[in-house]
Amino acid sequence: VVADQIGSLGSNLIIVRPGQQLGPMRDGSAAPRFKVADAEAIAGQLGGIKGVAPVATRSATVVYGANNWATNITGSTEPYFAVANWRLASGRLFTEGEQRAGKAVCVIGETIRKQLFGRESPLGGQMRVGNFSCEIIGTLASKGQSAMGTDQDDITVIPLRTLQRRLTGNQDVNTLMVSAQDGADTDRVMADLRLLLRERRKLAENADDNFSILDTRQIAETMTNTTKVMTGLLGAVAAVSLLVGGIGIMNIMLVSVTERTREIGIRLAIGALEREVLLQFLVEAVALSSLGGIVGIMLAALASVGLAQVMRVPYLFDPSINLLSFGFSAAIGVVFGYFPARRAARLDPIEALRHE
Repeated sequence: VVADQIGSLGSNLIIVRPGQQLGPMRDGSAAPRFKVADAEAIAGQLGGIKGVAPVATRSATVVYGANNWATNITGSTEPYFAVANWRLASGRLFTEGEQRAGKAVCVIGETIRKQLFGRESPLGGQMRVGNFSCEIIGTLASKGQSAMGTDQDDITVIPLRTLQRRLTGNQDVNTLMVSAQDGADTDRVMADLRLLLRERRKLAENADDNFSILDTRQIAETMTNTTKVMTGLLGAVAAVSLLVGGIGIMNIMLVSVTERTREIGIRLAIGALEREVLLQFLVEAVALSSLGGIVGIMLAALASVGLAQVMRVPYLFDPSINLLSFGFSAAIGVVFGYFPARRAARLDPIEALRHE
């Protein structure tokens, strides 16, 4: 799933942002921003490059009729859609001519379409973006949630020059998105890219980079490591929960043995073997823990389906995980039910019959 989400960003994608040691979502606001000329230099001077898209963003509220939605407006050039692996669902994309002229046109994501237009076709409609209106010329195919947990479909893309003129009021660019050619050595491309940007930003030889370069492989590694940490934490929580549940089962069975002492004494007195009494209480403990496991698996499945729908990620049903969970539940019954069962099996029949 993580690989699919990372892949939705685009193949061979390299992301460049201002500032050092950037996480996937930070923008390095203290470092000098990029300019469109930086993207043009990358496209013109470096080999192994398939496309470059300068990207600037600004938060704004989009309005259509009585509906409104707070979102991020993305301004970029015509190659952005190919570099970022966006597919067109309907309509068309804006052209390089419209970008250079700063035309008020926009392409919207699936979330924007649903929130503002519902079942109505948005094509040709005028949508207000911040303080200006733009014509909707296209809609993008859904990508769903990103690996970073954000809704990729909550997007409105307008020409970069339009965003700079109408919303930001400056020529700064937040991000440079670079797509390497298929078969190109990504590490070599990143090294050449770093040298070019250092030269353009006039950094001294001993100065640190004031920008950060990430590729989809590094993002995938980061997300995989994060997933491993979260899995470990959830495993620890599950272990504590199993321990608490096991202690609860043991206490319940001890109370049951105490309340049924006379019954146990009668069974032993008429010839029941210790192992039969032991097995009886073990079966009861396993049945109790297994029932709890089944209920827990059902609730977890329902919660997972609900979260998958809310977060717009695929729900993956893995029978082996559910069987493993059920097995752990049954094992908890055996482990924590053994002491009460052993205590019941070793009762003295005479003393048990005296119990009131």
